[in-house]
Amino acid sequence: MDRDLKLIKQIKKKGNEAAANELVSHYYREIYHYVFKQTLDQEQSRDLTQEIFINMLQGLHQFEGKRASFRTWLYKIATYKLVDYFRSRYYKFRNLSDSLDTIEIGEQEDFTESLLYQEEISTVMEIVNGLETSHQQIFRLKLFGEYTFQEIAASLQIPESTVKTKYYRSLKSVRNGVNDNGGQA
Repeated sequence: MDRDLKLIKQIKKKGNEAAANELVSHYYREIYHYVFKQTLDQEQSRDLTQEIFINMLQGLHQFEGKRASFRTWLYKIATYKLVDYFRSRYYKFRNLSDSLDTIEIGEQEDFTESLLYQEEISTVMEIVNGLETSHQQIFRLKLFGEYTFQEIAASLQIPESTVKTKYYRSLKSVRNGVNDNGGQA
């Protein structure tokens, strides 16, 4: 934490490129994994992670460190970027244009299992993407960022009870949506 603040100070005051590189390097893998867990696409995850760090560096002058830690602030940027991505025309078009040709057919059982898994993930992400933004943020931070309710509340500056209510409401929506689509929750 103190190291992050020192690096941020160097970047803000002197535009220190080495400090910026160190800060990005420290968090890159963690943010990439957070993004990848949601996109399941390496190339898209790299692109989104790069955009997240560009946004971070561009907005660093706004970071004060009083409300939340740098890590929490960075996850907030990542979550907004993911929400934007899943709402984008690009994502919707790409989802429609993906065909079964991209799936390698091995043994029949593996193929069927793989297809069912992909359909379940797709269904869950479609439901999550349809949630209200604040619900999406909470759900993504809890499930994919592995944040505690307390950390999410601090990050979004809302009461922990509100975080829990929105999370469990989102979880119920996902379960109901999966059940409505013939899956099992």
